Amino acid sequence: MADRLTQLQDALDQATTQFYCAIRYISTRHEPIALGKEPTVKDENVTPDDPATFEIAKAELAKDLIMKSKQIELLICSLPGIGVSEVEQQQKLRSLEKELQEAEAERKQAVEEKEDMVERLDTVIRSIRRV
Repeated sequence: MADRLTQLQDALDQATTQFYCAIRYISTRHEPIALGKEPTVKDENVTPDDPATFEIAKAELAKDLIMKSKQIELLICSLPGIGVSEVEQQQKLRSLEKELQEAEAERKQAVEEKEDMVERLDTVIRSIRRV
């Protein structure tokens, strides 16, 4: 599972694609109408859907865009730091930095113990080979 920022970026990319698809559908499937007293102009690139199908498709596209917007809003609200003051964020960072330093000290100690054990094992193996 990706982190929240990656999920947010993916959701924004998907929303952009959905917006493009919705605009493309509407621009290629609409029924031409006259503007004011101008005559209706037909476009060869437009193959209009029947009005009922067009309305259903528009409603579905709008529903999809609303759902994606809600998903994006939930991801934004779940980001760390939302609703937390700068001072609290700094305290949290200091706490995490301290934990990291402690974990690093434990790691170094474990590496030293491992090296000591390797030396001991090497000594034992050499003593066995001599026998």
